[in-house]
Amino acid sequence: MARLIWLTGPSGAGKDSLLNALREAPPANLVIAHRYITRPADAGGENHVALSEAEFRRRAALGLFAISWQAHGFSYALGEEIDHWLARGLNVLVNGSRLHLPIVQQHYGARLLPLVLQVSPTVLAARLRQRGRESDAEIDQRLARAAEPLPAHCYPLNNDGALIDTLDQLRRLLEHPP
Repeated sequence: MARLIWLTGPSGAGKDSLLNALREAPPANLVIAHRYITRPADAGGENHVALSEAEFRRRAALGLFAISWQAHGFSYALGEEIDHWLARGLNVLVNGSRLHLPIVQQHYGARLLPLVLQVSPTVLAARLRQRGRESDAEIDQRLARAAEPLPAHCYPLNNDGALIDTLDQLRRLLEHPP
């Protein structure tokens, strides 16, 4: 059964690094979906499709999104292509939203494999400070949110060490899904 792999994790856990590494050498049966976001293309971070608010609303009205949500002042979506890829038997990995997991669970049911990329508080704090995007107060907020318990039925993926180790964990999980 093809799976929708819903990757979440706190900002600074390494989701973009993991996705970029997988794009370089993906498992044979895996496609990594781009998100459509109302954020400039050069905003940094993930490789996404930048849309204006008007274009986002237009595409939503045309039914071109499989899933959409609002977060951090932006609109996010996954295109309907993910459903076509799943129908072809391909696993689809997406950079998801922890808060919107219940909606995705309702829609995809047993095909959903929710993963949470985790790092220890010490590693997360160091990464957040190193990238220099947040104030100390914002970092404290991110650390508090990262300490919240995992949502039910999510599988942890530790990214404290080398990225290659995290990739190996993910590959093993994909070879032998729960």
